[in-house]
Amino acid sequence: MTSELDIFVGNTTLIDEDVYRLWLDGYSVSDAVALRVRSGILEQTGATAAVLQSDTMDHYRTFHMLERLLHAPPKLLHQLIFQIPPSRQALLIERYYAFDEAFVREVLGKKLSKGTKKDLDDISTKTGITLKSCRRQFDNFKRVFKVVEEMRGSLVDNIQQHFLLSDRLARDYAAIVFFANNRFETGKKKLQYLSFGDFAFCAELMIQNWTLGAVDSQVDDMDMDLDKEFLQDLKELKVLVADKDLLDLHKSLVCTALRGKLGVFSEMEANFKNLSRGLVNVAAKLTHNKDVRDLFVDLVEKFVEPCRSDHWPLNDVRLFLNQYSASVHSLDGFRHQVLWDRYMGTLRGCLLRLYHD
Repeated sequence: MTSELDIFVGNTTLIDEDVYRLWLDGYSVSDAVALRVRSGILEQTGATAAVLQSDTMDHYRTFHMLERLLHAPPKLLHQLIFQIPPSRQALLIERYYAFDEAFVREVLGKKLSKGTKKDLDDISTKTGITLKSCRRQFDNFKRVFKVVEEMRGSLVDNIQQHFLLSDRLARDYAAIVFFANNRFETGKKKLQYLSFGDFAFCAELMIQNWTLGAVDSQVDDMDMDLDKEFLQDLKELKVLVADKDLLDLHKSLVCTALRGKLGVFSEMEANFKNLSRGLVNVAAKLTHNKDVRDLFVDLVEKFVEPCRSDHWPLNDVRLFLNQYSASVHSLDGFRHQVLWDRYMGTLRGCLLRLYHD
């Protein structure tokens, strides 16, 4: 009498998402085992502590071997050593390049150099994120920056193509790269209320409207560098506050349009010239690298804080900025409408995002 046996042999690499998260978070094997025990996994599975230790070590070895492939994600897709389904590959890549909000806020706008890397000990202590995780996140930022800094084309598209990230994560990395390249100050005390999302929103607007790529898709580093010619031209906007007749007419047009529509109309009318000078002078100073770096500090000091001290509701800020921008088109003596729209279109969006009433 013969027996028939069906045998199936597979070599699919098993990925435990919970263990992967512990590895990404920088926990040692022993710490990871302790956390898994605390989660109740031994009771749930009936496994012994020795089996759990072996299982965790096995996963960690796999992740260490995968890490070199994760540094260049297309290699993970084309290698034949690890049999990992596409959906699992995408999960590995996305989570490897994910970052902590608390960490990115500490390094956003700083040069991605050895000098900044030396600060990771302090950042780890301040944020409670393990040093190993801080290093992974920092190295990821630096790696993406180095790969895309000399490339032509859309920054987001280049990041997606070379690192296979989701659209949202690629946009976040584009903001990180853009801020690192232009060295925007984000660490000052008066900027601490702003989230990474606030800065990323502004970065996307600036990339779309203020970079070389906004006007010429064939320029090298087009989404990385601000358009220097545009920044030089912004000095022409000073006439809006230097010419008393233009300033008075601009104020009159805005006040006429908003009378009865703003809860803070009297405060706006009294402070119009100071607010206008602040917004225009920010533009005129962007020819200097230091003033470019201090853009967000200046916007908060010159506009957000004065409006906040007068208790402007966000909707009043929106109505004012819309009318302030649009009224310039009715100033007969003003000849820089296109330049104004390119500047204020972006600035208006940023200010509304920065303003927390």
